[in-house]
Amino acid sequence: MDLLSATDWLRHRPGYTYPLALAAVGLTFLLRIAASDYLSGFPFLSFLPAILLASFIGGAGPGLVAAVVAGFIVQQFFVEPHNVFWPVSAGQWVGLSTYLVNAAIIVGLMEMIIVAHDRQSRLRSELNSFNTRLEQTVAERTAALKHEMDENAAAQAQVRQLQKMETIGQLTGGVAHDFNNMLAIIIGSLDLAQRRMTGNEDPRLLNSIQNARDGAQRAAVLTARLLAFSRQQPLAPEIIDANKLVGGMSELLRRTLGEQIRIETVLAGGLWPSFADLSQLENAILNLAVNARDAMPGGGHLTIETANTELDERYARMHSEVEAGQYVMISITDTGTGMSPEVIDRAFDPFYTTKGPGKGTGLGLSQVYGYIKQSGGHIKIYSEIDRGTTVKIYLPRHVGATGARFGAMGALPIPQGSVNDTILVVEDDEHVRSMTAESLHELGYTVLEAASGMEALVLLEQNAAVDLIFTDIVMPQMSGRQLADIVQEKWPKIRVLYTTGYTRNAIVHNGVLDHGVSLLAKPFSLEQLAHKIRELLNVPVRTEDERT
Repeated sequence: MDLLSATDWLRHRPGYTYPLALAAVGLTFLLRIAASDYLSGFPFLSFLPAILLASFIGGAGPGLVAAVVAGFIVQQFFVEPHNVFWPVSAGQWVGLSTYLVNAAIIVGLMEMIIVAHDRQSRLRSELNSFNTRLEQTVAERTAALKHEMDENAAAQAQVRQLQKMETIGQLTGGVAHDFNNMLAIIIGSLDLAQRRMTGNEDPRLLNSIQNARDGAQRAAVLTARLLAFSRQQPLAPEIIDANKLVGGMSELLRRTLGEQIRIETVLAGGLWPSFADLSQLENAILNLAVNARDAMPGGGHLTIETANTELDERYARMHSEVEAGQYVMISITDTGTGMSPEVIDRAFDPFYTTKGPGKGTGLGLSQVYGYIKQSGGHIKIYSEIDRGTTVKIYLPRHVGATGARFGAMGALPIPQGSVNDTILVVEDDEHVRSMTAESLHELGYTVLEAASGMEALVLLEQNAAVDLIFTDIVMPQMSGRQLADIVQEKWPKIRVLYTTGYTRNAIVHNGVLDHGVSLLAKPFSLEQLAHKIRELLNVPVRTEDERT
């Protein structure tokens, strides 16, 4: 077969094979003449090798040509009488017939061998091609599996990070709850002390109270950030136009960041509305902008960009907490020092900071992280050392009626109450209850106190002139929500204001306040309490028909 393979090229060139077949017959003729004394009895037999050679190099065509030409030469030159083509005797006919049969057998067998060889060559070529394709397919599949393994490893790392953050969140939420109760007493008492001063006190006393109040407020901010990280802060989401929000914050950011930071906004046309808590989103953007300023101590360029985007299934697989869909993206990019991969991995951990002592609590990014996750969104950091950082916030697109807000109202003077308005304070913590009642007395309201939901119901049976119930949510035996449900059924004109150190599913579901629910989170100042109480008392009570 190797010899057949070596002569394949010749068999595919008829212009060479037919002349070679005739040359083989001619050479045999010359040899036959030269050896006539030795081969006188075998005139046809001596030409069979030439026919075999012609069939080998050219196939059936040259082989048959060689057989015909050889038969003609034998009849003309080696069979008597000479110069007669057709046999003249029965023996000659037998000899010619035998020659032709043998020549046909030789040509046929050689043709079968060549056909089998060609088929084998074709199969070998197809096998080689198949092996090549198989190796290519195996290589592609191996690369795809490696990519899938890398994606799976990244997703598992994300899951581990989320589990760690969830565990820390549960711990910080519980700590923040206890601190909020204590801070409510401290802040309320300091507010009352400041309010009751006559102006004739020692200035040092005034400074001490103000310093204590400032410290308590800073502690309240820290607990609020802890609650934001643990996703236990109550959110009041609304439809937001992110373009107007960013544009409206430009002046605030310029004043906050200073003249060394050049601020540029790139606002997308046709931006989708989003659904989130407006004040928390403002705080998140401000937090990220301040972090960017700190990363550019010598000044730099800050870019805030908005865009419509879609996170696909592949991205969602790599980030297990993300749902594929359409999002409104807000990115904050700086030209600062950048972050290493190790720092990025820990950037959202509470109390983790790369700033020096006294320059940061490490809760800013964790607060933003908690708020975005609680809002059903996603946040991602992209950074390179010495080339800057980009933080991208993704908020779910809002589909439906629009009426987007983009700003917040300014501060108003503290409103005074009236003795004609009666407020029932329901709080299981004695110190918090006493401080709240004292604050409401100071504002001018008539106040009743109850240590539990059952005690509150007894008081309401005895005094139905209550205008508003200010109740804690988390209480033993009967929660604030259970109390409110009973009150709304029996005394529908009484308004209800909830308070709590952290959210529970009683009035908050998926981080969002239930419709029509009013909440004042602990710790609250005298000013916040006054505004919230007055706001509810000024709202007309709806009848049952209006509610339905």
